[in-house]
Amino acid sequence: MFTCAECEKLSCREGRTDQLPKNCPGRLTTLQEEIRKEYRDEILLFARQAALTESKGYCQWTRVQEIIYFCKEMGYHKLGIAFCIGLKQEARMLAKILRSHGFDVVSVVCKNGGTPKSFLGIPEQDKVRPGQFEAMCNPISQAKLLNQAGVDFNIVVGLCVGHDSLFFKYAEAPTTVLVAKDRVLAHNPAGALYCADGYFKNKLFL
Repeated sequence: MFTCAECEKLSCREGRTDQLPKNCPGRLTTLQEEIRKEYRDEILLFARQAALTESKGYCQWTRVQEIIYFCKEMGYHKLGIAFCIGLKQEARMLAKILRSHGFDVVSVVCKNGGTPKSFLGIPEQDKVRPGQFEAMCNPISQAKLLNQAGVDFNIVVGLCVGHDSLFFKYAEAPTTVLVAKDRVLAHNPAGALYCADGYFKNKLFL
């Protein structure tokens, strides 16, 4: 089993093959060689541009700026936004910014289709607001509608855990995440990790 999260050496970062832990993925040299063969043609171009975007704006650009730069350098013209209805204002601002840079923007909200949660077998007491109509989130539809629109690249804004997974599964175009939803931490989920040994210790650890 790989335990990179607990590794104290991270020799891979410096290309030092003489100090690899026993369970390091770097020891699987045959597999690593096979994986490197995947970086060719369009995948090579994509990965190369990702690396160039990283170095170009490192610790200077916001993620929005990185997305804009990456998409321009990749020659993308039509961008898709798959967003949570709770982040409608953020999605609207993102679309406005992207259009100002000359992109065509297609946006699809999570509740599209208006399918009731009962379709998923959700009982009344398990709704967010029992006694009211609640549309289920529909990430498969979001993905298929953006596929149908022929977008070059997708941007996820605040889809729920699991719903985002379904979107990734069904989306045909490459996808990045701009906002990972966390209503408690102002959509900064890493905040829970920074506070895990303090304020959130009793909430996160068993």
